[in-house]
Amino acid sequence: MRRFSIAVVAAMSLGTALPAAPAAAAEAPAGPVRCTAGVCHVDVPPGTYDVRVRLGGPHASSTSISGETRRSLLPETAVPAGEHVTRSFTVNVRTPEGEPTGPDGTPGLDLRIGGSAPAPADIRVTPARHTRQIFLIGDSTVCDQPGAPYSGWGQQLPQYLRKGVSVANYADSGESTVSYLGNPRLWATVRPLIRPGDPVLVQLAHNDKTTDEATYRANLEALVAGVRERGGQPVLVTPIVRRWFNADGTLNNGTALLVNGLGVDHPAVVRSVAAARDVPLIDLTAKTRELVESLGVEASKALYLTDEARDNTHTSVRGATVYARLVRDELVTRHLVPRGKVRVG
Repeated sequence: MRRFSIAVVAAMSLGTALPAAPAAAAEAPAGPVRCTAGVCHVDVPPGTYDVRVRLGGPHASSTSISGETRRSLLPETAVPAGEHVTRSFTVNVRTPEGEPTGPDGTPGLDLRIGGSAPAPADIRVTPARHTRQIFLIGDSTVCDQPGAPYSGWGQQLPQYLRKGVSVANYADSGESTVSYLGNPRLWATVRPLIRPGDPVLVQLAHNDKTTDEATYRANLEALVAGVRERGGQPVLVTPIVRRWFNADGTLNNGTALLVNGLGVDHPAVVRSVAAARDVPLIDLTAKTRELVESLGVEASKALYLTDEARDNTHTSVRGATVYARLVRDELVTRHLVPRGKVRVG
């Protein structure tokens, strides 16, 4: 059973603002945080915001925080009885709040309090300053999925980042390199937002089922060039594997490794473009293949929606979380995010 501290229960029941610590003029709060039934809301326009939460109380507690369209913003955090801890993270608020071609969602910022024994004592939201923004361009395996049990790895990545680094997830279900470049709500919307130094991760392949190799390569190169023209840092990401085993327990087949109906080996093309254009590469195909094969036929089902939906392409929350950790580690290894700006564990 979930347990809240008495002070926070009162705030949530009455819809009043949580108490906030005095703020310096340079860090003026964005507005009162009003909490009702486990959801805390603050009226803010689209933008990037720092969130500081104080957790704990008289009883042992364990609290997690998600926001907007099911984004994991803070992993479950245990606090001993009688103690408090403070955690901070940075969140991107936009319209639409989830998939770029989806519904607008709720204006402002919504934070959902979860965990086995949640105890938020204080929440403070302020406009972010000097933030590095990680943009994500991808498909349904990356996006902020609107409904359970689905989850994209980009939806789970924010929980591994500390204050000062945010994720702007512009991945969208069903998109290929062709459709992403052609839809004005996607590339034409993202490109002007990129600032000098912002990493832009591109993982598009699953839906390029009828894209020939020359077009696929040219589309990736166009995305790379567009990011660089804005001063951003393009990062090419090979697609996560499909959970499609051979009889010998390996994934060495076209379905698992994203070879399309025309024989285009998507991961191989991504690697080739990265090498030719001197672009950092996150080889998520290789990393997810190694992990899925190591788990085997049965244990790997938990990473995907095999049992829930007979789906071996899309990941569960557990799978998306594991894959987000792989991306986090690569961001640090390739010096795209400072080690001190990530959460470990």
